[in-house]
This record gives sequence, structure tokens and C-alpha cells, in this order.
Amino acid sequence: MAEQFCTPLNLDQIERNFAEINPAMSSPEALVEANRCLYCYDAPCMHACPTHIDVPGFIKKIASGNLIGSARVIFDANPIGATCARVCPVEVLCEGACVEKTLLQKPIEIGRLQRYATDHALTSDKQIFTKGESNGKSVGIVGSGPAGLSCASYLARLGYDVTVYEQKEKAGGLDTYGMAEYKMPQSVSLSEVERIAAMGVKFVLNTRVGSESHTPSEIAAEVAPAIQNPKSKIQNGIGSPPSEGGVDAVSADGVVLSSAAGQTVSFSDLDSWHDAIFLGVGLGETNRLGIPGEDSDGVYDALAFIEKIKTREWKSVPLGKTVAVIGAGNTAIDAVTQAKRLGAEKVVMVYRRTEKDASAYAYEMELARKDGVEFAWQAAPVGILAGENGSRLSLRCERTDGSLELFDIPCDMIIKAVGQQKMRGFFESVAGVSIDEKGRVVVNENLQTSNPKIFSGGDCANGGAEAVDAAQMGKLAARGIHFSLSGENVAFAGIIYPKIFSGGDCANGGAEAVDAAQMGKLAARGIHFSLSGENVAFAGII
Repeated sequence: MAEQFCTPLNLDQIERNFAEINPAMSSPEALVEANRCLYCYDAPCMHACPTHIDVPGFIKKIASGNLIGSARVIFDANPIGATCARVCPVEVLCEGACVEKTLLQKPIEIGRLQRYATDHALTSDKQIFTKGESNGKSVGIVGSGPAGLSCASYLARLGYDVTVYEQKEKAGGLDTYGMAEYKMPQSVSLSEVERIAAMGVKFVLNTRVGSESHTPSEIAAEVAPAIQNPKSKIQNGIGSPPSEGGVDAVSADGVVLSSAAGQTVSFSDLDSWHDAIFLGVGLGETNRLGIPGEDSDGVYDALAFIEKIKTREWKSVPLGKTVAVIGAGNTAIDAVTQAKRLGAEKVVMVYRRTEKDASAYAYEMELARKDGVEFAWQAAPVGILAGENGSRLSLRCERTDGSLELFDIPCDMIIKAVGQQKMRGFFESVAGVSIDEKGRVVVNENLQTSNPKIFSGGDCANGGAEAVDAAQMGKLAARGIHFSLSGENVAFAGIIYPKIFSGGDCANGGAEAVDAAQMGKLAARGIHFSLSGENVAFAGII
């Protein structure tokens, strides 16, 4: 399908349709809302947040007018706190656990208050966190999504020289390219990237990491000296003249820019340059449907469609008059709602199971309904055909209610939102780390992989979750990397240790006495670490 623009809406109307769904609070609104908070001790909202932000703490600082202090509390536990304020499913996390929701049926608007504080910080000249005194060690991070950014931020605070390798032209991962535009514009994610870069973190963009044995000389010349000599121009963020096909410059905020799209750095070079490596590469391509006609003109991947919208170049976004979206997860919701807001006359969500089986959050589903999206439940796509009676395509489906009835959905555009593939080949052949039966990187409690020098977190390790979950994994990986390289356990904000431990047959389901003895030993180490922060080395713990 040619990238034609079929909307009946004018551009002003589209801009209004894509205005942020949760607008910023005014100062009076924020003050009133902050003073509603009960400032609970051991607050349920804090435990419900995967990064365990001190929610009562940051809200109390808003109430007292200390917005920078409030933002510090947030960013201390979550370096992408401004992003999460907009895209987190707060209804099922912090706000869902709010005591006020139970008492008055209206939780504190934690997400909007968090945005109020973090927006103030991002638009001010105040750099909340800075790089710690250099410890002479270097970490390479592959992927600049939520997990990579979080890990980079905490490592920089500990004094590490951090270089982030990103294959796209902008950093931020799905926060930059994959969030619905009415939830968050790209500028928010890029502002957080700039703040992390100002901590001395280097970003090498337009650069993939592969198995190739040749690394572009421009990258080797820029990155390797920074590792060998902490006083190099990269470390200090001093600009350099553009180089042919490689690194253009190092901007004043520390970002390393790259002009050569598609250049590759070998993983073996990363291994030689850095003391540790963190893999935060997310997930791969959209899953295949495995049906005839899947490669027809007019069939798009949901993330590619959303990425096109993120440019806000509305006339370049492909759109059909009738759009069918396959899938019922949160990405599918983002696709159907944005297609409708662009001006598609009819948008149908097609899912092979029932509505109660859909993985999308209930509030997201309600948003789709309000936007006028139609639903075809228990409809499994079996083929994509040439359209009839004026439509370009026809999505043939089979009823999964037991009738096996075949029916067609005439449409001009089909969007696939059926999940993403795991990057098995990269992990096994390039990085050389173990994966489980589902294709996820296998990590231990310190986010360390089967290669003790390599750590991993985010979607590639958890199989796919929220940005806030990835941010927490990046934090835990930074702690694990520091412990691996220094032997020191650091206490970052938002790392909560358990109080109850277990072992033996009640935990393993029944085994030998020697197995129970080992679990008791591991539990003793865990209890000691939880209470003292010290990792002890008992005999027989490998």
C-alpha cells in the first residue's frame, strides 16, 4: 500500500486528537492534590511501584513547594520518572493501591503529581544527579531503552565510564519510538536522555552490535581512548570535528553522535574495551502470523506504524479508510486508538479469543471504546486476500467459538500487534549467553548472565513488561555490576529486601537432606544481606 493519507481530518484536528490525554497540572491543582495525601507510613503505593519510589515523600515535598527536592526523590528511584509519570499503568500500580481509593473511591493522582515535579526539574537548569568520582572502570551498555538508561544513570553516579550503543538515530528505545503519541511525545524521553548524558554517559548512535570482527575506526578512536584515558575529550564532553562516516561529534552534554546509519561494532571489541557489559536490547521483530498474504502491500507492524506517528509528520503516516488491527494487547490498543484519531472511518480490533482473555488493561480497552473502535472477538485470522467492492484487502477469519465459521473483514490496511520475537540468535551467537526455553536471557539475582562479565535486564530478560519494570531491572543490574567489579554492595533508592525467607522441602517440593542444607545456607546469606547489606562467602556457594 502506498503511503497515502486517507484522512478526512485537517491537520489542526489531528493535532487536537493527539494532545496529551492526561494534561499537566497547574500549580494550584498540584497543591490541592498533594495536600489530599495521607503520607502513609510503609505506603501501599510505594510497594505497588516496581521501582518503589517514595511516593509520600515526593508528594509531601510538592505540598511544601520543594519541587526540585520532589523530583530528586523520584529520579533517585527511577531515572525515567518523567516518562513513567505518563505511560505507567498507574490504575493498576500506585494509584490502584492508594488508601484514598478505598476510603473515597478516588485515589491520589500520583502519576500527574509525579509529572508535575519531574517536568519542573527537566525544564530547569538544575542537574539533579552528577557523575561520581571516576573509579577507572568502564561499562558498555547495549540498547538505550528504559533498562539501559537506568543502568547507565546509576553506574555514572558510582563513577563508572559508561558508553551506550544504540542502533537507532535517537536514544530512548520504546520510550522514544513506541509510546502512543497522545500519552507522551518524544521530547520527554529525549530530555531524560539529555540529563543522563549530562552525567558523563556517552551515547554511540546509529550503531548496532554484532559478531563482525571489524569495528569502524571512528568508533574505536573515540571510545577506546575514553576508556584508557578518563581525561579524553569524550569524557569531558568537548566537541570534535566531524569524521567521515562515523562519529560526528561529542556534544557539550556528553552525547556521542553518529552519522553513519547501519555501522556495526563487534561484540568482541566491546568485551575488550569494557570491564562489564549490560544487555538491554529489548525484543525483536513482530511475530509472524504464518498465514497466506501476510506480506501483502498494506500490511504493517504495529510498532512501525506507531514509530511513523511519533514523527508527527501526519501526511507521511500510512492510513486506510478501514483499518483492521490483529491482537488485543496494549500495543494493539495504541494502534487502534491512534488509527482512529488519525481519521480512519472504521477501525476493527480482531482477536482470536474472548474479551476477558485480552491482555490489554481494562482502562485501555475503555479508551478504545470511547474512540469508536469496533471489536471482532473469537476471530482467528487465516488469510489476507485481495479486496473486493472498493476495499484493497480482506482479512479472512475463522470463528473460534466452535462453529469454525469463515468470514471476511474488508479493509484498506491491516496492522499486526501480535507480540515480538525474542532475539535468540543475538544472545546465543553474538553475546554468547544462555537463554531459557522462551528465549529470555537467563540471569541470577544480580542480573548476571551465564557469562559473569555480562549482565542483562528489561524485556530481553523478563519477556516483555512495562517501562517501569525495565527501569528497576537496570537499577538492580547496576548494583550487580558494581558488586561484581568492586565487592561492595550499594543501597540505591527503591531496592526493597524481603523479610521472610524459606528453604527445604516446603520451597523445593521435596528433595534430599543435602539439598535442604544448601537452601538453608543460601537463606542465611540472604537474611544477612537483607539486614546488613553485606554479602558473605560461605563455603560451598559457587
